[in-house]
Amino acid sequence: MAQAPKQAHSTIVITVAFVLLLGGSSVRANQHNEYEEIGIYPQREHSLTKPYQGSGMTIPNWDFIGNTMVTTSFIRLTTDTQSRLGGIWNKVPIYFPNWEVILEFKVAGHGKELFGDGMAFWYVKHPMQAGNVFGSADYFFGLGIFLDTYANQNGAHSHTHPYISAMINNATISYDHDRDGTHSEFAGCESKFRGVDHDTYLSIRYYNDSLTLRTDVDGSGNWEQCFHAEGVRLPTGLYMGVTAATGELSDNHDVISIKTYMLDAPYSASREDRSLIIPSAVDAAPHRDHAHDLPPPTSWLKFFFYSLLTIVGLAIVGGVGYVLYQKKQESSRKRFY
Repeated sequence: MAQAPKQAHSTIVITVAFVLLLGGSSVRANQHNEYEEIGIYPQREHSLTKPYQGSGMTIPNWDFIGNTMVTTSFIRLTTDTQSRLGGIWNKVPIYFPNWEVILEFKVAGHGKELFGDGMAFWYVKHPMQAGNVFGSADYFFGLGIFLDTYANQNGAHSHTHPYISAMINNATISYDHDRDGTHSEFAGCESKFRGVDHDTYLSIRYYNDSLTLRTDVDGSGNWEQCFHAEGVRLPTGLYMGVTAATGELSDNHDVISIKTYMLDAPYSASREDRSLIIPSAVDAAPHRDHAHDLPPPTSWLKFFFYSLLTIVGLAIVGGVGYVLYQKKQESSRKRFY
């Protein structure tokens, strides 16, 4: 009987240690490089990490387009040069319905106030198609996540740049660059991911027909939610890729790593063939046709300024004319006398 208190004490110590261990696992699960949560399974054929295996410009399971360059530390989709585009595409389609992709990337360049255009994450039916939507093709079928760094002055919107937005497309809608995609996005957030010295991360989680986007761009190591959208319908069997583009403005757009995980969702009795799903989003705003900008109305200040310039100009012309007239009259009088 005398040993009972010691046994109880030992039991308490073991219990506390076990709870702390679970707490430690929970903390570690939030780190980018360690996933110990139940139901998250790394997928090597859909992932890309340093050192990039392969010879020259070849990496197993991945293809490249455009001006992409592979180095030992990063994959540069575009250099800080005008009119460049590049992309990296996974050769293997994603057949599991629930997934998460952690994209480690870097966007930086010489521009201080003006830079562009940006980069994009894709989950689409047709990969390896260069185009004018951040380096990939318009009228895509699937999901596009756009990391837009160019602050277009044409479109009327309330957000600043850089800006992250999501678009679902069934191959019938065009991305409107003149409006920064505001006519077709279904969710988005401002994010200061450009021009920082630390690592920047983007998490795209698709789980049970919901899409959650999180960022870590401040170097804290913690995720910050950008948006969470329910009712997002995406088929299986599409391809993942990352592209980037520059125009008159430019930046270096680098991919450091891509880590893909299969998520283990609860059992569903549905027998739906998810490969036949047409991409859609419940919260997506209805498509609006492009409307050309009207010339801005002339303000009263501008009107006053232009009127003043006109009056001053007329006064100068009148003064010069009067002086010339006086000289002509004086010359005439001298000849008469």
